[in-house]
Amino acid sequence: MRRLRNVKIVATLGPASNDYEMIKRLHEAGADVFRLNMSHGGHDEIRERHRIIREIERELESPIAILADLQGPKLRVGVFAKEEEELVEGQKFRFDLDETAGTNARVCLPHPEIFKALEDGTTLLVNDGKIRLKVETCGADFADCIVTAGGAISNRKGVNVPEVVLPLAALSEKDRADLEFVCQLGVDWIALSFVQRAADVEEAKALIDGRAAVLSKIEKPTAVTSFDEILAVSDGIMVARGDLGVELPVQNVPPIQKRLVRRCRAAAKPVIVATQMLESMIESPMPTRAEVSDVATAIYEGADAIMLSAESAAGQYPVEAVSTMNNVAVEVESDPTYREIIEASRVVKRESVADGIVAAAREIAESTDIKASCCFTQSGTTALLTARERPRVPIIALTSLRGTARRLALSWGTNCIMTGELERFKQAVVNAARAAQSAGYATAADQIVVTAGVPFNVPGTTNILRVAPCDQSLIFASDPEQTPKYKWFCEGCARWTTISIP
Repeated sequence: MRRLRNVKIVATLGPASNDYEMIKRLHEAGADVFRLNMSHGGHDEIRERHRIIREIERELESPIAILADLQGPKLRVGVFAKEEEELVEGQKFRFDLDETAGTNARVCLPHPEIFKALEDGTTLLVNDGKIRLKVETCGADFADCIVTAGGAISNRKGVNVPEVVLPLAALSEKDRADLEFVCQLGVDWIALSFVQRAADVEEAKALIDGRAAVLSKIEKPTAVTSFDEILAVSDGIMVARGDLGVELPVQNVPPIQKRLVRRCRAAAKPVIVATQMLESMIESPMPTRAEVSDVATAIYEGADAIMLSAESAAGQYPVEAVSTMNNVAVEVESDPTYREIIEASRVVKRESVADGIVAAAREIAESTDIKASCCFTQSGTTALLTARERPRVPIIALTSLRGTARRLALSWGTNCIMTGELERFKQAVVNAARAAQSAGYATAADQIVVTAGVPFNVPGTTNILRVAPCDQSLIFASDPEQTPKYKWFCEGCARWTTISIP
């Protein structure tokens, strides 16, 4: 499904978006990726949502990425008898290990490790810091607190202890069971919560064993400190501003967000900006002006994707929230300032032939009348490198692998089209021309730029570029081996590349 924007939209599914018609409407409104939150909902519910997404994908012939977000070592309260209670400033409240349903006076906090680490005077934050409590007395299985900032507390809300370092495993037993379940189900991305070090990612990747791409959520101060090492072993990044803004002073989050987005782009790895982007739309059909500016800022920064959480999962206006994001993205990307910012922030260390090829393709597309940049990709790497360049023309990623097409649905500007396995470059050029025309990016009178790797169907072999007409008769009339060849020197990688121009 063709989008009129490059940034991708991730929509979280939940009670408000739980059936075929609603999920289809969300995709048609602009959702490119659906997030399954493993903190909520059992395996049967997750399985059904996965089935519905794949059915919609087949019906619309539009690759859709599914992101399974593991709960991680997140501290959460238990459940309440009334599902929700209101805490007021000055009242007393107890956390304990009793699994009995909670009341206005207490609730279960099923994490013995937290009670062992607490001290009198420690601050506890609930629901992204909206509720604050101060520990008055504590023991091995309880903490008696006084509420210093009240609010509504409900089932399984998160708890943060910014002042205390907790010895938590990267993956809980629940995470391991959930991970294996979603891998067998066939999701495309797995998000790891509360990553603190590269070893956490490597442990998860060993369990995943190539069955899905791995996205690390940055929501702990230690993850920010170790970001370069985490990025190196991750397939993508999520800047999860909710817990990050609780664990760190809120004023630290915007500059961290900008730094991480730029580092991800330089590494050609997709990055999602998430949490509270259109929070008011949970209950209102209109966002605040500040929220619109926040979404726009993430797009101006060059983020690959922006994400809706409760807005689409539990809000009253899920379709409107997606439409709002889509409309903001279209407007921002049509702003000349957006292009200036994107191109000014293009800082890339070129080290390979593939780096040089995609850079040459972008320069040719921007300096001549080229309608689309078409890249054949097996693993997705060529498409990611092309996206890193942030070209002014549409990116058409052609692949014979459904899994690759789905994963690329998270990457900036990639329009994924399935193609059969190819043996010759001329076949690739013909397929690219057909794809560009059928998808409405070009006419028979236009030209495209095509990049591919020879031999075909081998990951990491991108080594050829051709400017080609969309008129198939002209393609067949010429032999690429007989067309003029030009040498292009990539200063960054110190390599010569041959470019054929018919």
